Amino acid sequence: MASIESILGEVQFQSALSGGPGGQHVNKTESKVILTWDVSESSCINSQEKQRILNQLANRINSDSILKLSVTKSRSQHQNKKIVKESFIKLIQKALQKPKKRIKTKPSRSSKLKRLQKKKQQSDKKQLRKKPKL
Repeated sequence: MASIESILGEVQFQSALSGGPGGQHVNKTESKVILTWDVSESSCINSQEKQRILNQLANRINSDSILKLSVTKSRSQHQNKKIVKESFIKLIQKALQKPKKRIKTKPSRSSKLKRLQKKKQQSDKKQLRKKPKL
């Protein structure tokens, strides 16, 4: 698995004007941070990891296999850069995590009997609520 520091070395940051809280200050400063990373051109990860990332993050990656994240939560560009880095790291780690293999199980014989007994009890209870036949 590739190290996060090496992947962060391939990432590019851009800043842009952003909306949100801040009043007139927002119109003057570029506090929005956009992170871009070209998955297919990355030399830090192998082809299997690339494929895994492309599959897991398909809704966030465009047709040119570029991942873009943008953050406008804070009024500070530095704070937004920190937030976007953290979210990028979480995304990549989650995408590269291999899922556990599911072990097929069957319900035990006693659990089947218990379930059927409960169903019978419930059925009897409901039958007792009916009007008696005369």
